Amino acid sequence: MANIVIIGTQWGDEGKGKIVDLLAEHADVVVRFQGGNNAGHTMVVAGEKVISHLVPSGILQGKTCLIGNGVVVDPAVLIEEMDYLQGKGVPCGPQQLMVSERAQVIMPYQREIDKARELKKGKDKIGTTGRGIGPAYEDKVARCGIRMVDLIDPQSLDEKLAAVLPEKNFLLEKFLGAAPIDLNTISEQYKSFAKRLAPHVVDISVVVHRAMGQGRQVLFEGAQGTHLDIDHGTYPFVTSSNTVSGNACCGCGVGPKDVTGVMGVVKAYTTRVGAGPFPSELFDEVGEYLQSKGAEFGSTTGRKRRCGWLDMVILNNAVRLNGLTGLAITKLDVLGGLDQIKICTAYRYKGRLMDTFPSSLKVLAECEPVYETVDGWREDISQISEYGRLPVNVQKYLQRIEALSGVPVQIVSVGAQRDQTMVLDNPFV
Repeated sequence: MANIVIIGTQWGDEGKGKIVDLLAEHADVVVRFQGGNNAGHTMVVAGEKVISHLVPSGILQGKTCLIGNGVVVDPAVLIEEMDYLQGKGVPCGPQQLMVSERAQVIMPYQREIDKARELKKGKDKIGTTGRGIGPAYEDKVARCGIRMVDLIDPQSLDEKLAAVLPEKNFLLEKFLGAAPIDLNTISEQYKSFAKRLAPHVVDISVVVHRAMGQGRQVLFEGAQGTHLDIDHGTYPFVTSSNTVSGNACCGCGVGPKDVTGVMGVVKAYTTRVGAGPFPSELFDEVGEYLQSKGAEFGSTTGRKRRCGWLDMVILNNAVRLNGLTGLAITKLDVLGGLDQIKICTAYRYKGRLMDTFPSSLKVLAECEPVYETVDGWREDISQISEYGRLPVNVQKYLQRIEALSGVPVQIVSVGAQRDQTMVLDNPFV
């Protein structure tokens, strides 16, 4: 029995959705353990693009999909996504999709606070998606949040709204200059959501524990990437939850001993959406080439992604933080057409070499990438399905990543389709 965590090693957008969709074939249960609808997983099935924001990617494989307590759930978005998937013939009933009763609910006042704060910051904004994710996690920590178990209890919902709304409206009106939120309007709207979602609300920890006890294999699916982690990322240009593998346990209620492996998804180059330091970022025609050929636009926001060379300082930081046992390299085909490819192996800061990721953003902003140059390739590799048929320089590039990270490459992706993937070592088999 294998229970595998899939995480992003960079700043998100590494292609985790495709890898989860691929590996879900060998799992029985897929669990989303953190984040909210500020992340999007894009999958291409039979030539059709399918984007999920809350529902785990394994839903397309007909697997039991669970949304853990570490996720913040916007019920309107979840219902919309369920309808979207069911419209495509994907079942999303209570047997296929379950939501933790302990998961926090995103409320309208949290979305409004999120957007108003970002507007007030002006040029100092951090690049939030404005979907209320941060304020929802704030309320969770402040112990004034509303959980799914409260949502489906009308009396509890009204009591909690009455307790928290005066403070939220004061903040919205008096400090942020935004319109207040009406209690009765929220109450009625969210009670209608509750009727639809109540059959899906369960104790996810118990469900996962029982599944493991029955010998069923579990795939834990994270959102965003390691360097957007609230503790270990480029703070404050981060998300509001822990994106590293350790949160797979906390975010759904299982113990560390139950996890048997951690796969890190690595884009063959590096991208980032929004603000924050990015040492290997390219501002030349190569950066434009990667952005254009890789169709680098955020699946949730549509924002253009910043592009740069593969950064091994970042990757090795992710190796350590997540305890990676394998790598999945994605978008390798995008590098085709380049005569030379660079790999950032260290940083230079005030004349000193650094091979570890600094905590200070001031330091990081002044770090210059130290590059190793390798030969590129001109061939189109997008239709190659066997590792041995890849051009020699492609294989050398992958081998160099393995050598620099100390972690074996288990999956290689050369395109968006499922069949454009080489599984060298399936962690579930």
